[in-house]
Amino acid sequence: MGKYRLIVNPTAGGGTAGKSIPDIERRLHKSGLDFDLVQTERPWHAVELARAAAAEVDVVVAVGGDGTANEVLNGLMLAKNAGHTVTMGVLCVGRGNDFAFGVGIPTELAASCEALTADRRRTIDVGHVVGGDLPEGRYFGNGVGIGFDAVVGFVAAKMKHVRGFVGYFVAAIKTIFVYFKAPLVRLEFDGQPMDLHALMVSVMNGTRMGGGFIMAPNGVPDDGVFDLCIARQVSRPRIFAVMLKFMKGTQAEHPAITTGRTNRITVTAMEGTLPAHADGETLCTEGRKLELEIIPNAIEIVSAAPGE
Repeated sequence: MGKYRLIVNPTAGGGTAGKSIPDIERRLHKSGLDFDLVQTERPWHAVELARAAAAEVDVVVAVGGDGTANEVLNGLMLAKNAGHTVTMGVLCVGRGNDFAFGVGIPTELAASCEALTADRRRTIDVGHVVGGDLPEGRYFGNGVGIGFDAVVGFVAAKMKHVRGFVGYFVAAIKTIFVYFKAPLVRLEFDGQPMDLHALMVSVMNGTRMGGGFIMAPNGVPDDGVFDLCIARQVSRPRIFAVMLKFMKGTQAEHPAITTGRTNRITVTAMEGTLPAHADGETLCTEGRKLELEIIPNAIEIVSAAPGE
């Protein structure tokens, strides 16, 4: 099975990750896993730690939530570009755990420890986005949200006492009253430019965001394409109805929703600006243009067997 390095964000899940370290060590020592453990000390530190670990171990494990997983993913992709290819694992102790959910990793800590030691692997695609506050780009494993759902994430991040899906749901309700005027955007994909007032544009490699909003019910992280979900401007009362459909994954039946699939898309603000996130991490609050592409078969991960 080789050597493993666990990269722990001790603040993930409101501090749950740091408190879970003794339990994680006990479980993995019991399974006979050969591992060591390091903790992050600042934002983007997991990128640096993962990039360095890629030259030293066989599997690098993100211990935290979606933000930690995204940083580790970025570190491993940068290491791959430099010639060091390793496998990625995830132990879930965050709020949403949407990346893990989308790639088949159990979102309960005990089950994700079991999946890690069972060492079943799969290769997944990775997205790359350029623009916003990061002209050099950022990799993502689950998805990019532009517009309404990005603002929901910004609001949810400020909520200290309500977490997980409930926190995102409350944040979504708040956002209805602070983010209503949809920007005019131009979407360019598959040679079909589209101009519209878009309340939200979701570009998904996985399936859900916010711990329970099914943005891409048919999303598959190894099919070489993004699943798109585009929501046109609707009235405030209708936003509630659309939200309920996202919770069930039935939004495609709503007339304000357009879906599609592509391996590359450009989103440009013609009027207004683009708030956006990648895997829950802020890309920009007032972006103008974002260019996204998918990288097929980009990284191997430790996952669970189908049906587990």
